[in-house]
Amino acid sequence: MLAVCLLASTLTHAIDNPDAPDHVSAFQQRAQTHEQGIAQTPHTTQSYGDAYAAYEAFLDQELNAAYTQLLSHLNAESGKALKQAQRQWLNYRDQEFEWIARNWTQENFGSSTIISRGDFRTKIIRDRVITLLHYLGNY
Repeated sequence: MLAVCLLASTLTHAIDNPDAPDHVSAFQQRAQTHEQGIAQTPHTTQSYGDAYAAYEAFLDQELNAAYTQLLSHLNAESGKALKQAQRQWLNYRDQEFEWIARNWTQENFGSSTIISRGDFRTKIIRDRVITLLHYLGNY
Protein backbone atom coordinates (compact mmCIF):
# COMPACT_ATOMS: atom_id res chain seq x y z
CA MET A 1 0.00 0.00 0.00
CA LEU A 2 2.85 2.37 0.86
CA ALA A 3 4.40 1.77 -2.56
CA VAL A 4 1.11 2.65 -4.28
CA CYS A 5 0.82 5.87 -2.26
CA LEU A 6 4.40 6.86 -3.07
CA LEU A 7 3.90 6.11 -6.75
CA ALA A 8 0.65 8.08 -6.86
CA SER A 9 2.27 11.09 -5.22
CA THR A 10 5.04 11.16 -7.85
CA LEU A 11 2.57 11.01 -10.75
CA THR A 12 0.95 14.34 -9.97
CA HIS A 13 3.39 16.27 -12.17
CA ALA A 14 3.21 16.28 -15.94
CA ILE A 15 6.05 14.75 -17.90
CA ASP A 16 8.31 17.58 -18.97
CA ASN A 17 10.39 17.78 -22.09
CA PRO A 18 13.65 16.11 -21.00
CA ASP A 19 15.64 18.38 -23.33
CA ALA A 20 14.16 21.59 -21.88
CA PRO A 21 16.18 23.60 -19.39
CA ASP A 22 15.25 23.22 -15.72
CA HIS A 23 13.48 26.55 -15.35
CA VAL A 24 12.27 25.83 -11.81
CA SER A 25 15.71 25.07 -10.41
CA ALA A 26 17.18 28.13 -12.10
CA PHE A 27 14.41 30.27 -10.61
CA GLN A 28 14.92 28.78 -7.16
CA GLN A 29 18.62 29.60 -7.33
CA ARG A 30 17.85 33.21 -8.29
CA ALA A 31 15.24 33.45 -5.52
CA GLN A 32 17.62 32.09 -2.91
CA THR A 33 19.44 35.41 -2.65
CA HIS A 34 16.22 37.15 -1.61
CA GLU A 35 15.13 34.37 0.70
CA GLN A 36 18.50 34.39 2.46
CA GLY A 37 18.30 38.17 2.66
CA ILE A 38 15.02 37.91 4.52
CA ALA A 39 16.40 35.26 6.85
CA GLN A 40 19.48 37.35 7.61
CA THR A 41 17.86 40.79 7.79
CA PRO A 42 18.31 42.84 10.96
CA HIS A 43 15.28 42.26 13.17
CA THR A 44 13.53 45.57 12.57
CA THR A 45 10.17 46.26 11.00
CA GLN A 46 11.76 48.51 8.38
CA SER A 47 14.39 45.96 7.35
CA TYR A 48 11.82 43.18 7.03
CA GLY A 49 9.54 45.48 5.05
CA ASP A 50 12.38 46.40 2.69
CA ALA A 51 13.49 42.78 2.27
CA TYR A 52 9.99 41.54 1.49
CA ALA A 53 9.36 44.46 -0.88
CA ALA A 54 12.55 43.60 -2.79
CA TYR A 55 11.59 39.93 -2.91
CA GLU A 56 8.08 40.74 -4.12
CA ALA A 57 9.48 43.00 -6.87
CA PHE A 58 11.84 40.20 -7.91
CA LEU A 59 8.95 37.72 -7.96
CA ASP A 60 6.81 40.07 -10.06
CA GLN A 61 9.63 40.29 -12.62
CA GLU A 62 10.01 36.52 -12.63
CA LEU A 63 6.24 36.09 -12.99
CA ASN A 64 6.11 38.41 -15.98
CA ALA A 65 9.12 36.73 -17.60
CA ALA A 66 7.72 33.22 -17.12
CA TYR A 67 4.30 34.27 -18.42
CA THR A 68 5.77 36.01 -21.48
CA GLN A 69 8.08 33.12 -22.26
CA LEU A 70 5.28 30.57 -21.94
CA LEU A 71 2.95 32.68 -24.05
CA SER A 72 5.56 32.81 -26.84
CA HIS A 73 5.33 29.02 -27.21
CA LEU A 74 1.55 28.82 -27.49
CA ASN A 75 -0.74 28.97 -30.48
CA ALA A 76 -3.49 31.61 -30.59
CA GLU A 77 -6.13 29.47 -28.90
CA SER A 78 -3.89 28.29 -26.07
CA GLY A 79 -2.48 31.78 -25.69
CA LYS A 80 -5.96 33.19 -25.29
CA ALA A 81 -6.74 30.56 -22.64
CA LEU A 82 -3.51 31.35 -20.76
CA LYS A 83 -4.30 35.07 -20.82
CA GLN A 84 -7.73 34.38 -19.36
CA ALA A 85 -6.25 32.09 -16.70
CA GLN A 86 -3.68 34.72 -15.79
CA ARG A 87 -6.35 37.42 -15.47
CA GLN A 88 -8.28 35.10 -13.16
CA TRP A 89 -5.13 34.38 -11.15
CA LEU A 90 -4.41 38.12 -10.84
CA ASN A 91 -7.93 38.62 -9.50
CA TYR A 92 -7.35 35.79 -7.00
CA ARG A 93 -4.00 37.33 -5.99
CA ASP A 94 -5.54 40.75 -5.47
CA GLN A 95 -8.36 39.30 -3.35
CA GLU A 96 -5.88 37.32 -1.26
CA PHE A 97 -3.69 40.40 -0.78
CA GLU A 98 -6.72 42.38 0.36
CA TRP A 99 -7.65 39.69 2.87
CA ILE A 100 -4.05 39.46 4.12
CA ALA A 101 -3.96 43.23 4.65
CA ARG A 102 -7.26 43.21 6.54
CA ASN A 103 -6.43 40.22 8.71
CA TRP A 104 -2.74 40.67 9.59
CA THR A 105 -2.96 44.07 11.22
CA GLN A 106 -0.78 45.67 13.83
CA GLU A 107 -3.67 45.50 16.28
CA ASN A 108 -4.13 41.75 15.80
CA PHE A 109 -0.55 40.56 15.36
CA GLY A 110 1.77 43.29 16.59
CA SER A 111 5.26 43.53 15.18
CA SER A 112 5.00 40.18 13.38
CA THR A 113 2.45 41.73 11.00
CA ILE A 114 5.09 42.77 8.45
CA ILE A 115 6.66 39.31 8.41
CA SER A 116 3.35 37.48 8.08
CA ARG A 117 2.10 39.78 5.33
CA GLY A 118 5.35 39.57 3.42
CA ASP A 119 5.59 35.82 3.78
CA PHE A 120 2.01 35.15 2.66
CA ARG A 121 2.14 37.62 -0.24
CA THR A 122 5.43 36.30 -1.61
CA LYS A 123 4.31 32.67 -1.29
CA ILE A 124 1.29 33.37 -3.48
CA ILE A 125 3.42 34.92 -6.22
CA ARG A 126 6.23 32.36 -5.87
CA ASP A 127 3.78 29.48 -6.27
CA ARG A 128 2.39 30.99 -9.49
CA VAL A 129 5.88 31.52 -10.91
CA ILE A 130 6.72 27.88 -10.25
CA THR A 131 3.45 26.74 -11.83
CA LEU A 132 4.14 28.74 -15.00
CA LEU A 133 7.71 27.44 -15.11
CA HIS A 134 6.44 23.86 -14.85
CA TYR A 135 4.13 24.57 -17.79
CA LEU A 136 7.09 26.03 -19.67
CA GLY A 137 9.03 22.81 -19.07
CA ASN A 138 6.82 21.16 -21.68
CA TYR A 139 8.25 23.28 -24.51
